[in-house]
Amino acid sequence: MPPATTTIRIRVRMGARAIDEPHRASSQLELLFDLTFVVAVATVTAQLAHSIADGHGLTGLVPFLQVFFAIWWAWMNFTWFASSYDTDDVPYRLLTMVQMAGVLVLAAGVPAAAGHSDYEIVTLGYVIMRIGLVAQWLRAGLEHQAGRRTALRYAAGITIVQMGWILQLLLTETGALPASSGLPFFAGLVVLELAVPRWAERARPTNWHPHHIAERYGLFTIILLGESVLAASRGVEGALEAGEVSGPFVVIAVCGLVLLFALWWLYFLVQAGEGLSDRRHRSYLWGYGHYGVFAALAALGAGLEVAVEQSGHEVAASPLAIGYAVAVPVGLYLALLWVVHAAVVTDPVISPAAVLGCVTVILSLPLATFWIGVAAVVAAIAAVCVLLVAVTIATAAAVARAGAGRHGPQSPGPGES
Repeated sequence: MPPATTTIRIRVRMGARAIDEPHRASSQLELLFDLTFVVAVATVTAQLAHSIADGHGLTGLVPFLQVFFAIWWAWMNFTWFASSYDTDDVPYRLLTMVQMAGVLVLAAGVPAAAGHSDYEIVTLGYVIMRIGLVAQWLRAGLEHQAGRRTALRYAAGITIVQMGWILQLLLTETGALPASSGLPFFAGLVVLELAVPRWAERARPTNWHPHHIAERYGLFTIILLGESVLAASRGVEGALEAGEVSGPFVVIAVCGLVLLFALWWLYFLVQAGEGLSDRRHRSYLWGYGHYGVFAALAALGAGLEVAVEQSGHEVAASPLAIGYAVAVPVGLYLALLWVVHAAVVTDPVISPAAVLGCVTVILSLPLATFWIGVAAVVAAIAAVCVLLVAVTIATAAAVARAGAGRHGPQSPGPGES
């Protein structure tokens, strides 16, 4: 075999990557970057699980959504920038490492933010991340003349909004911002964050790669599903330590895994790359809509953890609350998944009527928790999702056979029989 060769990129002039670049896949650096978010998501999921188990699920929901937005938005910022300007040289790697350090600081501040509404460490982590990201945009503005206005708009917009987050922290710490104004102030800053890309891209759209973006979102979906498995395993570990391995425990553990597998299957029924390529103007709806999809998966992990935990020992949360802690995230996931897929696909694979019916049934099942128990509710939710997968696959196969019949017999493709 020929000797292995190594290419070391010391310094590469930053320019826009080709939109139609062939075989564009996530880089090893992007995969490493994603690992830092595993820590952050695991921490925020564990905090929500504690809130649910203690009977304060609704109280813990707002801090969860706030902190999860910070995590998701940090991931979004890096992902879309990398899709347009990834040079993989030494400066790029070092600035990415700075952003990774910020994510870890943010993760360290999650317990204080979720438990005591103390966002000091979370804000510090965001400042560190933003230093790396703004430096990347400034470099793009200096080295890529055609995209200079867009890059500088991004750098300016991100910096200004970050100053808003720091101002909110200072006002909160000094007591100048009443507690009742904290959530509206946060919502206003979120709107500004979401508006920065729309404003910046008016100067000149960036060259993000549709198939690369679709793959990156798919990988983050897998990370969140993995976090749900991890969260459920924490509940299993607690039950095993207590020596309480019962029938409901086995049912919830098995059906939880089946449920996650069904949700994974539904997500990857649609390959969004082609749709994003044909409908780039829908990328905002598709990309922003994933906040709800991702948050639902993270919340489901917390619900499954508590569901497994209560099968081993008593928790403060009522069976009804635990049932809804699983049902609501699943229902939201299914509804929002259809929305984001419909944004970029002409004919959605999943029928809207089927989704509506499944969501209605899933959200109704927890009402029977007092009679059939949490384990049966989780099993029924999993069964509904499996049925949706089966119906969707059967319908797609029937449509494909009908289309093949209209166009006459065709020779089988590679690997087909």
